[in-house]
Amino acid sequence: MQNSPVIPETIDIHDGDLLLYQGIYPENTSAKLFDELSNDLDWTQEKLFLFGRTIPMPRLTAWYGDAPYTYSGIEHQPRSWPPVLVKLRQRVEKLTSHRFNTVLLNFYRDGTDSMAWHSDDEPELGTNPVIASLNFGATRRFRFRRIDDKKQSVAVELSDASLLLMAGPIQHHWQHALPKTKRPVGPRINLTFRYIAP
Repeated sequence: MQNSPVIPETIDIHDGDLLLYQGIYPENTSAKLFDELSNDLDWTQEKLFLFGRTIPMPRLTAWYGDAPYTYSGIEHQPRSWPPVLVKLRQRVEKLTSHRFNTVLLNFYRDGTDSMAWHSDDEPELGTNPVIASLNFGATRRFRFRRIDDKKQSVAVELSDASLLLMAGPIQHHWQHALPKTKRPVGPRINLTFRYIAP
């Protein structure tokens, strides 16, 4: 695995901190990691209750770490860290100088899979949580919009082997989403490392 220094790009956003690390693994390594993550982890398709009906979540998910986590009314019980996630967490912690004890993984199979607008503001994440979003596979556009003025927006292209660090008060002022796209796009795996206080 690549261990050379990676200098992050600062994304201009008010009331928050966004750092984008590009190419934190070489292409051949990231392809192997994508295959290992897609084949060896315990993926599930959760169901959401919206507007009086139950619908399948538009992506696959997996939760690993040292603590449970609840979002969108779904409680995730922790599963032990497999070796591939231990290595990825160590790489992310070394790059960002932050500690993480859980990871939520999302598997976007094609452009019809998506993530709706939300903020990572659950109480167990703390006041100003640090979220490290690691990406493998197809490039997708990740969007931010102000909570108090939805016309203000920022878009970030998240490519293979990129890492986006969200920090500071960003979750108080901004929502983020991964919209659907009509253009042909391959599969993508996203790992969001978090720290949940005991």
